[in-house]
Amino acid sequence: MVAYLSPFTWGLIVAVLVPLSVYFYLNRRRGNFPPSPPGSWPILGHLFALGREPHLQLTEWSKQHGDVFSIRLGMEDVVVLNGGRTIKDALVEARHAFSSRPDVYVLDAITGFGQSIATARWTDEFVLRRKLSYNILKSLGMRLSPGHAEDVVLEEADCLCQKIQSYNGEPFDIVEVSNAAFSNVVCSMVFGRRFDYDDSKLSQLRRNVKDIARAISSCQILSLFPILRFLPLENQSGRKAIRLAEMLQAFIREEVENHRATLDLANPRDFIDYCLLELAKPNPAGGFTEEHLVYFVANLFTAGTEGGSMTLAWGVLYMILNPDIQTKVQEELDRVVGSDGGLPSIRHRLQLPYVEATVLEIQRIRQVIPLNLPHATTTAVNFRGYDIPAGTQVLTNLWSAHMDPEVWTDPERFRPERFLDREGRVISSTESFMPFSAGDRLCLGEKLAKVELFLLFSSLMLRFKFMLPEGEPKPSTKGRCGFTLTPPPFKLCVLPR
Repeated sequence: MVAYLSPFTWGLIVAVLVPLSVYFYLNRRRGNFPPSPPGSWPILGHLFALGREPHLQLTEWSKQHGDVFSIRLGMEDVVVLNGGRTIKDALVEARHAFSSRPDVYVLDAITGFGQSIATARWTDEFVLRRKLSYNILKSLGMRLSPGHAEDVVLEEADCLCQKIQSYNGEPFDIVEVSNAAFSNVVCSMVFGRRFDYDDSKLSQLRRNVKDIARAISSCQILSLFPILRFLPLENQSGRKAIRLAEMLQAFIREEVENHRATLDLANPRDFIDYCLLELAKPNPAGGFTEEHLVYFVANLFTAGTEGGSMTLAWGVLYMILNPDIQTKVQEELDRVVGSDGGLPSIRHRLQLPYVEATVLEIQRIRQVIPLNLPHATTTAVNFRGYDIPAGTQVLTNLWSAHMDPEVWTDPERFRPERFLDREGRVISSTESFMPFSAGDRLCLGEKLAKVELFLLFSSLMLRFKFMLPEGEPKPSTKGRCGFTLTPPPFKLCVLPR
């Protein structure tokens, strides 16, 4: 009977059966691989099922499938880890197996295909370059103790307060001014100078970093199917992201050349100077090159400005929505720092446990990068009873750890007391709290970010009372998910204290 089928019918059969065969072959469960929820589509996998808030959907699936399960993104099986204990078991206890990064086309394209600290694959050379970068940041005082970084942040805190004061009680956007402040801290540490808030160079730099974040968020399908970059219409967002990244890199390269022309080998001024000293050595650590320098500085801007400014904006919003907590924060600041015009410093930190607990609660309740950067396994590993092959992409759902009701009672309630013990001392170390990730891929700028958040937040709370403009409805705390989890657009007013 089959001998009489027409060529057209044969072609139709092949056209249907071959893709289906490929699909079912790819969707076969491989041995003892983690289970997968329903809802996977041919070719696209769980992309549609994840929706616009993937961290929430993944958290929901974890209730049904456990803390370790898998999803399909395009043609790739991806392991998802949920819950603080599970994530830390992988990233800390089994760090040898979970410390690499996967191939993600758009992220790779804008970070030099392995030349940045954030997205580089785990190699011996990378480890040396990462250690070099960490030591330079440490030399610049990026730690929770008095030093150069504190001086930079305190100067910026004063400038930020002056900028807010200039609005004279009129409504303004806290996201914009806080982003300028965090950008200036990075500029001071990296370039050795800050900019006025209205400076065109700072405005262009900030706009560029924001546009890169937006472009990355719109490139999901291109990262799942890199072959689409060869189709002009499909690759518009990808080309835009690359073009914006090249603009940022050009700005950084200009700064590197300016530093090279004025370098004093005996007196390095900032991050770029320290890197140039390393480049002058016969054998720079880990094969460190000027390209590595450029991409790492770009990382500092994209991670250090967007994440920090959004966290501060969330903090101010929660203070507005919880005026009793705002008052309690300000009373502690008045008692310890005083109201004579001075600003809080790192030496005040141990005397301000409620203020610090409030900052920690801000980071918990609105983790600004809910899914963390993706990890990849460096070797085959048996984890929690499942066999995970080498090179598997792994998502760590930090949101699930920070909002776990078994760890954090009533997790959507803003309550700084979660981070205080019975004696009122700060509890900053818990397995379900990791705002900067954990393990070998812990954010290199963690120490600076902690200094920034504590000093900028406490300075604003000391100087101003924050409130909504009269008649304005309360903003939602749901957030908008993109490159970061951002608060909804809102304006606020301040009263000087």
